[in-house]
Amino acid sequence: MSLTPEQLFEIENQRSQTAPTARTVSEGMESHLYTAYPVLDHGFVRVIDYMGDDAAICQAARVSYGKGTKSVQNDEGLIRYLMRHWHSTPFEMCEIKLHVKLPVFVARQWIRHRTANVNEYSARYSILDREFYIPAPDQVAAQSAINNQGRGDMLQGEEAARVLEILKADSTRAYDSYENMISQEGQQGLARELARMNLPANIYTQWYWKVDLHNLFHFLRLRADSHAQYEIRVYAEEMCKIVADWVPAAYQAFADYRMGGAQLSAMGVDCIRRMLAGEAVTQDSSGMSAREWREFEALIKPET
Repeated sequence: MSLTPEQLFEIENQRSQTAPTARTVSEGMESHLYTAYPVLDHGFVRVIDYMGDDAAICQAARVSYGKGTKSVQNDEGLIRYLMRHWHSTPFEMCEIKLHVKLPVFVARQWIRHRTANVNEYSARYSILDREFYIPAPDQVAAQSAINNQGRGDMLQGEEAARVLEILKADSTRAYDSYENMISQEGQQGLARELARMNLPANIYTQWYWKVDLHNLFHFLRLRADSHAQYEIRVYAEEMCKIVADWVPAAYQAFADYRMGGAQLSAMGVDCIRRMLAGEAVTQDSSGMSAREWREFEALIKPET
């Protein structure tokens, strides 16, 4: 990870300033403010600002001006009830603003979550840094034979080295051409907004990303999942650590009911009821397709 001198100065300046406030403060989140947590080879995620805490969720659910009940246990119970029954609006009362540095191809995945406010570094006005994401050797994998959007076995030895060399060489050559095109030494130089189109998708960009807690949980449920692409998953995993300190009760409910829970179809619920009654249920008698049945079996089989 690399921060510019200007960014480092900004972080130190922000962290050195304190002021009394009447707003809700999350002690867990305060320790994260402005700290840049490294992700991948040059990326990071850091908290710029936030609003609300666990009590704010309860306050919104009760539509009161208090901090919720006097009992923390009761507040946690309410949060778990809200999460369990998909009452999402109270979670929207909390917001977070993050500064994220990430490869462009990860940003294109990330932006599919259209429920946030985003302001990205502009390559029309500024020159992008010579920083590219190059996978670690243990992340260089072949195409999966069974999943069209996933990875298979890791490449080994000379083949892995060959691929990594191609990635490095192509990235360097593309940036050299970018610099050459925008150069104004003795010539006009190509406009930055045009020159940027020659850059590869593994170059790093940055943005400010502001989202409410409900939609952040949706992002984390998909992107922190073990099936998510590694390069976006590591960002989501770092964000999970931050959110767990920010709203511990809400995050635990999310971990229990969303990340660690499961959703069953009406047919799945019916099958479980029949199984509990002692009936031998098969795919033919379940009403499920072969794929649905495989997924159902994987869900109910004891972990080994």
